[in-house]
Amino acid sequence: MPADIENILERLSRSKFRGRFCLKAKDKDYVRQKGLKTIRRHAEDFIAKRIAPARISNDGRQTPMKGHPVFVAQHATACCCRQCISKWHGFMPGTELTAEQQKYLTDVIMRWIEIQNQSPYAAPSPVDIIPKRREKPRTAVSGDSRRQKNRQYPTENLLI
Repeated sequence: MPADIENILERLSRSKFRGRFCLKAKDKDYVRQKGLKTIRRHAEDFIAKRIAPARISNDGRQTPMKGHPVFVAQHATACCCRQCISKWHGFMPGTELTAEQQKYLTDVIMRWIEIQNQSPYAAPSPVDIIPKRREKPRTAVSGDSRRQKNRQYPTENLLI
């Protein structure tokens, strides 16, 4: 692999946002089942149709966050939209990507998938990574007293 691909993957892995992406066991199984050649064809197709054109009507929203290993890889490698590609890879938006640029992006995606596929561990889901907000503990007394304060009991019609 060219040193620039390894360098960009190292930089991306240090990004707080990009570094949290990992292939889940289901995605790894899909890659093994289909094979790297098929996954590469998928990546080439996604890049050519969704990323390479000069003008993209839904730029910034054209790549789903999940559903295919290449989609996850596109976000992990900043190949998901033209703005991210401009920031991380230096290819300016508003111009059609050349065949060489498309091949470079596909190579970056595929190298990331190869690295992920070698990892024996299943990735934690983003839900596991993001800490949950702690709720204030409710005491039985405060909850009960609020309910009783809000209730209006008719006292005039009671028979005693």
